[in-house]
This record gives sequence, C-alpha cells and structure tokens, in this order.
Amino acid sequence: MPGVGRREALGTAGAMACGLALAGCGNSGAEARPVLGVKGQVITRTADVPVGGGTVVSKWKIVVTQPSEGVFKAFSAACPHRGCAVGAPEDNVMRCPCHGSEFAADTGAVLTGPAQGPLTPYPVKVEGDGIVMVSG
Repeated sequence: MPGVGRREALGTAGAMACGLALAGCGNSGAEARPVLGVKGQVITRTADVPVGGGTVVSKWKIVVTQPSEGVFKAFSAACPHRGCAVGAPEDNVMRCPCHGSEFAADTGAVLTGPAQGPLTPYPVKVEGDGIVMVSG
C-alpha cells in the first residue's frame, strides 16, 4: 500500500488552508439562539421605541424596532456575520459597527453586507404600554 507523497500532502494542506480562509469570510460567526426565559415578559416599553428607530435590550441581546407607527418588531441583536451587536436603528436601518452590515428595521433583511443572512426575528406583541415576547 503506497504512502502519501510529499506533493499530495502539501496539496491537501494547501486546499484545507484555502477552505479555512474562505470559511472565515462567510457567515459562520453568529448563530442567533432562541432567547430562553423571556416568553411572556415585557422586554421594553412602547415609549422607549421611537418611530423609524428602536432600542437595544442588552440584557437579552434583542433589538426592538418601530418601523412605522404602532408596528413593533424584535430581532436578535447579534449580526449573523460575526456576532457583533447591531445598534439601535436610525432611519429604519440597523447597523453593525464591526464590519458595516446594515439591516432593515421592518424585516431584519440584509441591506448591505458582508452579512449574508438576516437578523433572526422574534415574535412580540403589545400589551398595554409594554412589548411582550411571545415565545422564548
């Protein structure tokens, strides 16, 4: 049974190094996980979420937006590119300070990369003046 030659070993090592380098440019940095223990809790107040803007609830790493009056959305604040926390939206756009990805405040969709996937949405509802997490 012949052994692996030097050229084959170097070729395999080079291919693996290229694969790792390419993986470093992808979406592998941040998988948003469900927020545990938040279901049914008020995560913020409606008064704290401006129209066209929002607020980051750092305790649970959630960003809550109000893209239009009376419409509230919640997303994971972890950028899917590398896991950095996105900022509160301004002019209906959430920005990641680490690499410049931008996301729509109404859908969490990517507007500008390097992120290739959207922010993970979380279902919320308004109860009185509170925004309540529906699941988690």
